[in-house]
Amino acid sequence: MDAATAATATAAAALVWFRKGLRVHDNPALDAARRSAARVYPVFVLDPRYLRPDPAAPSPGSARAGVARVRFLLESLRDLDARLRRLGSRLLVLRARDDVSDAVCAALKDWNIGKLCFESDTEPYALARDKRVTDFAAASGIEVFSPVSHTLFDPAEIIEKNGGRPPLTYQSFVATAGEPPKPVMEKYSELPPIGDTGGYELLPVPKLEELGYGDLSQEYIPPFRGGETEALKRMRESLQDKEWVAKFEKPKGDPSAFLKPATTVLSPYLKFGCLSARYFYHCIQDVYRSTKTHTKPPVSLAGQLLWRDFFYTVSFGTPNFHQMEGNKICKQIPWRENGELFVAWRDGRTGYPWIDAIMIQLRKWGWMHHLARHSVACFLTRGDLRAGRKSLHARKKRVYFTSDSTFSKKKKPNSKIKLFCFTSICQLVSDMKYIHWEQGRDVFERLLIDSDWAINNGNWLWLSCSSFFYQYHRIYSPISFGKKYDPNGDYIRHFIPVLKDMPKEYIYEPWTAPLSVQEKARCIVGKDYPKPVVDHEAASKECRKRMEEAYASNRLGGNPVKGNSSNSSRRKFSDGGQDVPDSSMSKQPRKRS
Repeated sequence: MDAATAATATAAAALVWFRKGLRVHDNPALDAARRSAARVYPVFVLDPRYLRPDPAAPSPGSARAGVARVRFLLESLRDLDARLRRLGSRLLVLRARDDVSDAVCAALKDWNIGKLCFESDTEPYALARDKRVTDFAAASGIEVFSPVSHTLFDPAEIIEKNGGRPPLTYQSFVATAGEPPKPVMEKYSELPPIGDTGGYELLPVPKLEELGYGDLSQEYIPPFRGGETEALKRMRESLQDKEWVAKFEKPKGDPSAFLKPATTVLSPYLKFGCLSARYFYHCIQDVYRSTKTHTKPPVSLAGQLLWRDFFYTVSFGTPNFHQMEGNKICKQIPWRENGELFVAWRDGRTGYPWIDAIMIQLRKWGWMHHLARHSVACFLTRGDLRAGRKSLHARKKRVYFTSDSTFSKKKKPNSKIKLFCFTSICQLVSDMKYIHWEQGRDVFERLLIDSDWAINNGNWLWLSCSSFFYQYHRIYSPISFGKKYDPNGDYIRHFIPVLKDMPKEYIYEPWTAPLSVQEKARCIVGKDYPKPVVDHEAASKECRKRMEEAYASNRLGGNPVKGNSSNSSRRKFSDGGQDVPDSSMSKQPRKRS
């Protein structure tokens, strides 16, 4: 090939680099490539950072992704490939040996690419990766087009409009942002053909079983299938109920609803870019225009997309947003580690059925309702496990059961009646430990199919009362909060089958059931189901005390985080980490009979 021919070929070829944005609709990068080039290479590179098997991981998958999220990604890639094929193209799947940027740069060179198009990304890992690629492109004379399309707004523009600083409250963000741009929804029936790929091994989208995660025969298949096709279908089904859309209001919703979740469950599709946030937002606006009244941000359905952008903007403009150290908006709290308590929480073995059922749903489905997330995050950090112990000390409480299963603690019954002395599993809190929100964040990041760097970190900062929300005295009860929504415990029975026959009177506190009831339910606490790892009454009381001390220390130390919650109204909350003040939340230590 002579120089003139090579120059013409270079100008005629464009590479669309898919990472997120796994869709055809409202894809400015794909649209720009098809308009400017005679040949278009749609590429996705399998990243070993996220996919490499880790035998030491607590469940099958890689160090950074459980199998549920990997499965969702592969389904999304297969759907994208199918949609591209209907346009006369296909998805070119490459496998990086180590660094994704090396694989992309090699393809740019070997395929004589003249224009590189990819959706911009604001995560620190992505920024460093993309800089390596764009530096190579600039040195090679390759044009780069990197539009903002994963969020409603450009975080950099919001920060610039706000005087060079990210707005730290929802209200200031909304006031600064204005109205988001409209999506790019021009329809087309075909894409330019793919050019010569030389000697490249073009892989089909791999099957989950081919990634080396071991025996997956016992792994639960989540009910949410990945891909743009499913995303658009789910969105349309949700928006068909105009009354529901108009009246949508968070934090209302049933966290125990699992057969038919009480939300749209579109978050994983937004995370992978199978659904355009801008398209979704404008479709919601179309529904609003057809109704007389509708809820408003921050509690409305459209308001949830604004919360998403709020966290993206704050995370982009805040160095070390993902950690406490060096994070100027994060309160400095003396968290420590307690491996035993942390593992009990992670594996759904705390002895509190509401908490354990949520963590098991996370492990199996890769998803749970936002209020369920709040419950377990609060329990881990500032609610219960922050006041942990080095070793559990049981306090003995004499509990007597008569032969007819009547229950008495007031006095020792007649000696003629058969007695059982039951050692209570209410445990003392001693040798205080502090479980860091970053540990909980890592579990969510690995297991959630909608795990999103900005939102996940923002949620944990909020729920641990480290930033955005500071009402640390408001603690979710691991007993009464779930009971309010699901008094019969159907959610618990589904995800913890060993408790399926426990009477509803004891389903949230099985340790209080008489031994005869436990035997009849075939679930002996301490044998078939664990004893509680802490006494909620004592632990939550201690947590309030320790958080109060930490806040006082922050004030004395001049911590820059000031002000009230990101929301002026305590009844208005986001999908991203809000406490709901109601009767099911612990306000004062409750005396237990």
